[in-house]
Formats: sequence, structure tokens, C-alpha cells
Amino acid sequence: MRLSDFDYHLPPELIAQEPLPDRAASRMLVLDRRRQQWEDRLFRDLPEFLRPGDCLVLNDSRVLPARLLGRRAGVRALPVGKKNPARKQHLKGQVEVLLLRPSADDPFVWQALVHPGRKMRPGERVIFSEGLEAEILHWGPYGERTVRLHCQGDLLQSLERVGHVPLPPYIRRPDRPEDRERYQTVYARRPGSVAAPTAGLHFTAEVLDRCRQAGAQLAWVTLHVGLGTFQPVRADPIEQQKLHSEPFEITEENAALLRAAQRLIAVGTTSVRVLETAVRSGGLVAMRGETDLFIYPGFEFRATHAILTNFHLPRSSLLMLVCAFAGRDLTLAAYRHAVEQRYRFYSYGDCMLIL
Repeated sequence: MRLSDFDYHLPPELIAQEPLPDRAASRMLVLDRRRQQWEDRLFRDLPEFLRPGDCLVLNDSRVLPARLLGRRAGVRALPVGKKNPARKQHLKGQVEVLLLRPSADDPFVWQALVHPGRKMRPGERVIFSEGLEAEILHWGPYGERTVRLHCQGDLLQSLERVGHVPLPPYIRRPDRPEDRERYQTVYARRPGSVAAPTAGLHFTAEVLDRCRQAGAQLAWVTLHVGLGTFQPVRADPIEQQKLHSEPFEITEENAALLRAAQRLIAVGTTSVRVLETAVRSGGLVAMRGETDLFIYPGFEFRATHAILTNFHLPRSSLLMLVCAFAGRDLTLAAYRHAVEQRYRFYSYGDCMLIL
């Protein structure tokens, strides 16, 4: 299969730049695989599609303020003005570091994306604030670097104080204080992601209660979103693509809920990857591990019965996963309908329920 098999036209104005004031007010395109049909609904209608024996599988990972803005050591932070001769020097010294995941052996050593990466060689230091710096240790492909963080005090507290919400690049505005709450699911509790599991952004406490009232159980899994979820697919044909691995965990309490369910409804592609990895690694039991599972058409789903997901970028591994579940032709036809009906796309956009 070629990358071009997973392309579609999206007018730029349909890419949601802001979240809705009400999380649950999103639209929901309901796709019926058996009938090869879809209908336009609202996310608040989700409980109507649930029944006793169902289990919603939600990713409880919490987004870190993992985007750090600093300057190269040795370049003074001078004021910037239109007539300031130091303006060019100041901009030249700016560095952006996106932390991806910590080393298993050292919580202060991280994989990261660094921009501009080409100039940041091993041994260079980046100053983010008083008490928080990074040292470049190693180079990797596609702008990846291994960095060591030098921190005075608790690292997570320093990130909360200095870091920015890592909004995706198609949201063309700086992050704001309100994004710290809004670019986070209401049930997020385990810090570790650098992007939100966006299908969960629509839920409110009230909708979760109504799902329980409809007879559905709620099970929590954890997958910390990193490069494996949002890295571009560069291989063509796509079968040659390898995804970065991401850590995941299922507890025994939640594994028991998964095994008891008649129908597993994955909330987001990350939950799908946890379920399908687990069922191939010993079953729906308590486990902790890594997954680099790449799901594209032809994949045999063994655990997932339905998916709630947002709309995804053209040529992305996430769109390929949806096409594997619903069929490429039906998925792309539904996407064309969503464009015609002016659905809002991507992280802060609307969603799709695939039954």
C-alpha cells in the first residue's frame, strides 16, 4: 500500500484551533461497518449506543508540559526590539526542546526533539530558567537528541513551572494557561504523554456517569503518547514503516474488567494499540511493556469491537489504523462527508464512533 492511498483533501479552516467551551458539545459521526452507513450525531449521544456488557477502555495518561523554550548557554537573553541590533543574535540563540520520554535507567536523561537541532551538538547546554538546564548527549535521526536535564528540586514540579503545553503544530497559536486544563482528559492521572489521547477530550464527568447508567463499565489503561503515535509515516510502501515504541500498562483490576466485557469500545487509537498488543502478548491480563504495533489495512483485530476516535491527519499511522478497522473506502468516504458538513478536525475537533 502506498502513502497516497491514505490521502484526502482538508480545507485548512476546518482544523480546530480552539476547544469548544463545552467538552461534550462536539459533533460525532457514527459509522456502522456492517451497514456501510453513517449518521451525524452529537457526542452527548454516546450513551445511547452503549448497553450492558460493554466496556469503555480509556487511556488515563496525563500530558506533561514537555515543551521547553530556552537559549544556548553563552548567548545572553537581551531585550528584543525592532531597532535593537541584538535582535538577530537573540533569536539565533533560541532553542526549543520537546521532551519525549525518560530513560529507563535515569529519570534525568530523556529522548527529545530539539530545534534547531543541527546546531546543537553533544556537549552544548540549553538554559530554560534558573535551576533548569539541558545538556545534549547524543544525536539521533530526524532531529532526535538524547539530553540530560540538570534540575534543582523536583523535576516534574520544574516542568510544571517552566514548561509549555505541547500543542500540535497544526494549532497555529501559542499555548495559553487554559490549555493546561483543556488539552487534558478529565480522567488523566498518570503523567508521561507529550500529546493528548484526544478522543478522551470530549468526556465530562456527567457523560461518564451516563455511560455507567447505560450499563457500560469503565476500564483504564495507560499508554504514554510519544513518537510512536504522532511520528510521520515516511516509508512508501507503508509496510516498511517501523514505529517508535511507547510504554503501556494494564493493572489486574482493569484487566479483569476487560476480560469480563462482551464488547470492548476503545476510546482512542492509543487504547486500541494497548488492547491489540496485550491480546498478542499473553491475553488481556495485567502487564507492563512497550508497544511499537503498527496497524494498517489487513490487520486482524482480536480484542477491539468499536472505536471512538477523532479525525486524523492524511497519510498518518492513526488514519491507517482507522482504515484497518472500518475499511479504507468507507473511512475516506466518511471523511469526505465530514469535510462537506464542516466538521472540526484534529485534536480540538469533533469525533467519530465506529461500530
